[in-house]
Amino acid sequence: VQLVESGGGSVQAGGSLRLSCAASGYTYSSNCMGWFRQAPGKEREGIAAIYTGGGSTYYADSVKGRFTISQGNAKNTVYLQMNSLKPEDTAMYYCAADSPIACSQNLQSSVYNYWGQGTQVTVS
Repeated sequence: VQLVESGGGSVQAGGSLRLSCAASGYTYSSNCMGWFRQAPGKEREGIAAIYTGGGSTYYADSVKGRFTISQGNAKNTVYLQMNSLKPEDTAMYYCAADSPIACSQNLQSSVYNYWGQGTQVTVS
Protein backbone atom coordinates (compact mmCIF):
# COMPACT_ATOMS: atom_id res chain seq x y z
CA VAL A 1 0.00 0.00 0.00
CA GLN A 2 1.32 3.41 -0.94
CA LEU A 3 -0.04 6.75 0.15
CA VAL A 4 1.21 9.91 -1.50
CA GLU A 5 0.36 13.33 -0.16
CA SER A 6 0.60 16.60 -2.03
CA GLY A 7 -0.52 20.19 -1.72
CA GLY A 8 1.44 21.43 1.24
CA GLY A 9 3.23 24.76 1.26
CA SER A 10 3.51 28.12 2.94
CA VAL A 11 0.58 30.44 3.42
CA GLN A 12 -0.28 33.50 5.45
CA ALA A 13 -2.64 33.31 8.38
CA GLY A 14 -6.23 33.33 7.20
CA GLY A 15 -5.34 31.65 3.96
CA SER A 16 -6.28 28.27 2.55
CA LEU A 17 -4.58 25.14 1.30
CA ARG A 18 -5.88 21.88 -0.11
CA LEU A 19 -4.04 18.67 0.58
CA SER A 20 -4.47 15.54 -1.51
CA CYS A 21 -3.76 11.91 -0.73
CA ALA A 22 -3.71 9.16 -3.32
CA ALA A 23 -3.68 5.55 -2.17
CA SER A 24 -2.70 2.56 -4.25
CA GLY A 25 -2.34 -1.13 -3.67
CA TYR A 26 -5.14 -1.21 -1.12
CA THR A 27 -7.09 -4.44 -0.71
CA TYR A 28 -10.24 -3.11 0.94
CA SER A 29 -13.13 -2.03 -1.27
CA SER A 30 -13.83 0.65 1.29
CA ASN A 31 -11.58 1.94 4.02
CA CYS A 32 -10.97 4.64 6.54
CA MET A 33 -8.61 7.39 5.48
CA GLY A 34 -7.39 10.00 7.87
CA TRP A 35 -5.28 13.09 8.14
CA PHE A 36 -2.84 13.61 10.96
CA ARG A 37 -0.34 16.29 11.75
CA GLN A 38 2.76 16.62 13.86
CA ALA A 39 4.48 19.82 14.85
CA PRO A 40 8.07 19.84 16.13
CA GLY A 41 8.20 18.69 19.72
CA LYS A 42 4.56 17.67 19.78
CA GLU A 43 2.71 14.39 19.50
CA ARG A 44 1.01 13.35 16.30
CA GLU A 45 -2.56 14.65 16.27
CA GLY A 46 -5.47 13.14 14.42
CA ILE A 47 -7.48 15.88 12.76
CA ALA A 48 -9.90 14.30 10.30
CA ALA A 49 -11.02 10.97 8.90
CA ILE A 50 -13.48 9.72 6.34
CA TYR A 51 -15.10 6.36 5.74
CA THR A 52 -14.87 5.94 2.00
CA GLY A 53 -17.71 3.43 1.91
CA GLY A 54 -20.37 5.85 3.09
CA GLY A 55 -18.74 9.25 3.42
CA SER A 56 -19.02 9.62 7.18
CA THR A 57 -16.52 12.16 8.44
CA TYR A 58 -14.82 12.79 11.76
CA TYR A 59 -12.99 15.88 12.98
CA ALA A 60 -10.87 17.01 15.87
CA ASP A 61 -12.22 20.02 17.73
CA SER A 62 -9.12 21.98 16.79
CA VAL A 63 -10.07 22.00 13.10
CA LYS A 64 -13.84 21.59 13.13
CA GLY A 65 -15.49 24.29 11.06
CA ARG A 66 -12.24 25.21 9.30
CA PHE A 67 -11.10 21.96 7.67
CA THR A 68 -13.10 19.66 5.42
CA ILE A 69 -12.16 16.12 4.47
CA SER A 70 -13.65 14.69 1.31
CA GLN A 71 -13.09 11.89 -1.14
CA GLY A 72 -12.59 12.04 -4.85
CA ASN A 73 -14.55 10.15 -7.46
CA ALA A 74 -12.15 7.28 -6.88
CA LYS A 75 -12.45 5.98 -3.32
CA ASN A 76 -8.68 5.86 -3.00
CA THR A 77 -8.26 9.65 -3.11
CA VAL A 78 -9.04 11.99 -0.28
CA TYR A 79 -8.64 15.71 0.17
CA LEU A 80 -8.26 18.03 3.11
CA GLN A 81 -9.48 21.55 2.44
CA MET A 82 -7.99 23.84 5.05
CA ASN A 83 -9.45 27.31 5.46
CA SER A 84 -8.82 30.11 7.95
CA LEU A 85 -5.38 28.74 8.63
CA LYS A 86 -3.60 29.77 11.81
CA PRO A 87 0.09 29.73 12.73
CA GLU A 88 -0.66 26.88 15.12
CA ASP A 89 -1.71 24.76 12.14
CA THR A 90 1.94 24.66 11.08
CA ALA A 91 3.01 21.03 11.02
CA MET A 92 3.88 18.06 8.88
CA TYR A 93 0.63 16.61 7.61
CA TYR A 94 0.27 12.88 7.03
CA CYS A 95 -2.31 10.80 5.28
CA ALA A 96 -3.13 7.40 6.73
CA ALA A 97 -5.38 4.50 5.80
CA ASP A 98 -6.68 1.28 7.25
CA SER A 99 -9.78 -0.86 7.45
CA PRO A 100 -13.15 0.81 8.04
CA ILE A 101 -13.00 0.05 11.75
CA ALA A 102 -10.25 2.66 12.11
CA CYS A 103 -12.89 5.37 11.67
CA SER A 104 -14.55 4.30 14.91
CA GLN A 105 -11.38 4.78 16.94
CA ASN A 106 -11.54 8.51 17.65
CA LEU A 107 -8.70 9.60 15.36
CA GLN A 108 -6.09 7.50 17.12
CA SER A 109 -2.94 7.22 15.03
CA SER A 110 -2.05 3.81 16.46
CA VAL A 111 -4.89 2.05 14.62
CA TYR A 112 -3.65 3.08 11.18
CA ASN A 113 -1.12 0.80 9.55
CA TYR A 114 -0.53 2.63 6.30
CA TRP A 115 1.06 6.06 6.16
CA GLY A 116 2.29 8.53 3.62
CA GLN A 117 5.56 10.41 3.81
CA GLY A 118 3.95 13.67 4.80
CA THR A 119 3.68 17.16 3.38
CA GLN A 120 4.73 20.32 5.19
CA VAL A 121 2.26 23.10 5.92
CA THR A 122 3.63 26.39 7.21
CA VAL A 123 1.37 29.23 8.27
CA SER A 124 2.91 32.59 9.10
